[in-house]
Amino acid sequence: MAFGKKAAGANPRFQSFDLLSTLIAVVSTNGSVLFANAALEDALGTSRRTLEGSQFGACFHEPHVLRTAIDGARSNDFATLRYEAFLRRVNHELMPVQVTLAQGDKSGELIIEMSPLEQQVRQDREERLLDQAQANKELIRNLAHEIKNPLGGIRGAAQLLQMEVESRDLIEYTQVIIHEADRLQTLVDRLLAPHRRPHVVGDVNIHEVCERVRSVILAEFPRDLHIERDFDVSIPEFRGDREQLIQATLNIVHNAAQALAERRAAGDAQITFKTRIARQVIFNKQWYRLALELHVIDNGPGVPDTIKDRIFYPLVSGREGGTGLGLTLAQTFVQQHHGVIECDSVPGRTDFKILIPLP
Repeated sequence: MAFGKKAAGANPRFQSFDLLSTLIAVVSTNGSVLFANAALEDALGTSRRTLEGSQFGACFHEPHVLRTAIDGARSNDFATLRYEAFLRRVNHELMPVQVTLAQGDKSGELIIEMSPLEQQVRQDREERLLDQAQANKELIRNLAHEIKNPLGGIRGAAQLLQMEVESRDLIEYTQVIIHEADRLQTLVDRLLAPHRRPHVVGDVNIHEVCERVRSVILAEFPRDLHIERDFDVSIPEFRGDREQLIQATLNIVHNAAQALAERRAAGDAQITFKTRIARQVIFNKQWYRLALELHVIDNGPGVPDTIKDRIFYPLVSGREGGTGLGLTLAQTFVQQHHGVIECDSVPGRTDFKILIPLP
């Protein structure tokens, strides 16, 4: 996408629109194009010079819908209008977009913003994940503190009871209580750990992170798991907490390795580390010139449909005996680096993607 291109001869008032990844056109009330940003040029496959002065309705599959919207704006029927439409590219391909039409700063000018529906869906999903993560943090913190205090009392009472009883069977019961109280205490400590731990910032090389995780996983699964590396070695170092990123990546890869049990038995289990540089991207409602893309891809059975929308929720696990905390902690650590974590899963291929801004 051609961000940052200068608009030759364009009104300087509009040139900041070239910094946006959404498609922007400024039109007059008669529908003629006053300005088209670089993203719109690229999307339509035509030049700004060609677009300016033309009727913008000709770029849509149903021009009359835009005409109706412009007429409504001209008669002040609304301040902002949103609707879905199809943009027509130069090669006649249709692109589904969400159109937002609003009054411009000057009389007689309208700003039309178009977001590809796929991008809009992703942004909506990111916003839901952010809201969900914040709610999870509050819930976890409150729940853990509520559990922690009575848990100590239960363990202490069981220890006192153990000293008083003489029956071997009753002693075994008290030992079960103490063991389970300790297990719950460990779980509570893990729930609170990411909120307690200080953020230790230093230079991070993402490939060193991947190699560290790879060595840990292969030590646990030395014979029946193959780990591929597909690295973009041009990715620069960035400031971050190396140990948090190792833990986040390890949680994802360990989940993948455990999900590959059948593939490991068959001898064809594979996990791939893939790194790339993403350019001109928007996530967490911010625009970034460069971002790190780290993919962890496995050829396992995929995430069950019943939990796909909840895999980052605490205590949600697709594996019997799992704590359901690994991905929650991974998400927390990635978000502390102003990043996002996404999952795309179908049977035979699951791809966890981490996006983190680069300098």
